[in-house]
Amino acid sequence: MSQTTGRIASDRISSARPAGLQLGRAFNVDSFAARHGGVTRSAFKAGVRVYSQGAPADAVFYIQHGQIQLTVLSDQGKEAIIGILDAGDFCGEACLIGERQHVSTATCLENSAIARLERTAVMQAIHADPHFAEFYLIYIVNRSVLLRDSLISHLFYSSEGRLARTLLLLADNGSDRGGGAVIGKIDQEALAQMVGTTRSRVNHFMTKFRKLGYIDYNGHSNRDINVHSALLNAALRDNLLDGSDGPLSASRSAARS
Repeated sequence: MSQTTGRIASDRISSARPAGLQLGRAFNVDSFAARHGGVTRSAFKAGVRVYSQGAPADAVFYIQHGQIQLTVLSDQGKEAIIGILDAGDFCGEACLIGERQHVSTATCLENSAIARLERTAVMQAIHADPHFAEFYLIYIVNRSVLLRDSLISHLFYSSEGRLARTLLLLADNGSDRGGGAVIGKIDQEALAQMVGTTRSRVNHFMTKFRKLGYIDYNGHSNRDINVHSALLNAALRDNLLDGSDGPLSASRSAARS
């Protein structure tokens, strides 16, 4: 990886959010509904699908509370996790550019409150409401930057670095219980899919991170992973985020995917 690419990646993960454009304010569902209509609020239990791959795409979904996992199923029947979204995130937005079917499945990882925004209402708001248009543009740009950084990490980072990055990003959206940010229900198989490596590699590095005091968790289910700031400090110190060797990876060749 070039020095510039490594620096950008390290700067990005050090804040765990894209720099530059910032949302500045939260999306207000009640205000949107009053101005533009087309809003349906629903409560979903953990494990329930909000929408399925191949279903008609005619609305944008806003997570008011909870967490959603996005998965894609190939024609060969192989499933892959492409993202985990938290309160304050949108999904299904591809309908705004004419996508008629969902290309992924959105499943609640925990009990969630979701607002369904009709495509026509969102399009009207984008054209008629400058404040919403600016808000949504900044949100989409930030999401695009995160996706770009994810691609960079898969192209250049070691599997250990990709796992560190994934944990840090998930922790940035998690709760804070004093001892560090907490990631909710996610198992090692899910982490392996997100990182792009095997479960055995994830298990190896998770055990290593725990022994070094960077994270805490109980069992292979990894329920409630407590991510300490020491993980970020070590990742930056050891250049895990630009593909360089460092003391955190005693055997870099073994850490490669």
